[in-house]
Amino acid sequence: MRILFAGTPEFSIPALEALFGAGFEIPAVYTQPDRPAGRGRKMTPSAVKQRAEAMGLAVQQPVSFKDPETLERLASYSADLMVVVAFGLILPQTVLDTPRLGCLNIHASLLPRWRGAAPIQRAILAGDRHSGVTIMQMDAGLDTGPTLMSRRLVICNDETAGSLHDRLAELGADAIVAAIDDWTSGRIEPRPQPQQGASYAAKIRKSEALIDWAQPAEQIDRQIRAFNPWPVAETRWQDRQLRIWRAVPVELTRHLASGTVVEASGGRIVVAAGTGALELQRLQLPGGRVLSAAELLSAHALAGARLG
Repeated sequence: MRILFAGTPEFSIPALEALFGAGFEIPAVYTQPDRPAGRGRKMTPSAVKQRAEAMGLAVQQPVSFKDPETLERLASYSADLMVVVAFGLILPQTVLDTPRLGCLNIHASLLPRWRGAAPIQRAILAGDRHSGVTIMQMDAGLDTGPTLMSRRLVICNDETAGSLHDRLAELGADAIVAAIDDWTSGRIEPRPQPQQGASYAAKIRKSEALIDWAQPAEQIDRQIRAFNPWPVAETRWQDRQLRIWRAVPVELTRHLASGTVVEASGGRIVVAAGTGALELQRLQLPGGRVLSAAELLSAHALAGARLG
């Protein structure tokens, strides 16, 4: 079976490796063009391009699929199927129709919940207890196609977007191989998505990372975990940015103004929220490395300070 692969970030790599390891023929890997990255803005290939080249696979990097030559090259591979994982380009109907069996997508949610760009972060922000991956036949809509298979997992209480990302990437890699095998063998059939429970996972904006200490501690905790490792939740302290990488909700028996540092000793930094409080455990000042609460307190006095 000839399978084209389309993906760009780290999330896509386990699926590419799984398909290759399962013995499928991969005539080409499609990924985003090289982009400037880092402080030097050096042109950098995508994670998928680097891995595909290391595996000895051909790589294509079209800017779009509007060019007739790009479409002709795509058709020349005579692919049975295209697997798409976080590719980053909307595929027009002409591309979806080119492989004999169409295109399958690995989506990082239990569709129809969290269609769209940021399902991992939105699930944590919303306090969902479960997440998962869905193998979906692609159509012209936004993650609206019929589904072949879903795999579910529990979102842990200390789950970050980074840790959930890694677990879902591995889950999706296992699921895509199983789904292709079961589908082409006639053991499963595509099923239309129900409209009940559909929700949209909008792209994350950096402005969402600013902490509102008037919110309940549990909500701020979800915000911190959802935005780790990007864009990282932040607050203000002495007119400086203070990024919060990790925190845990704790009880607060007395009422204090939200954002007040109620404890800053013994290696603990506790801040009052609208309801309850948060113990800040990993923090970062501008230009510095990520510090434990004890390390930050050894150099700065925060007792009685007001954050936000």
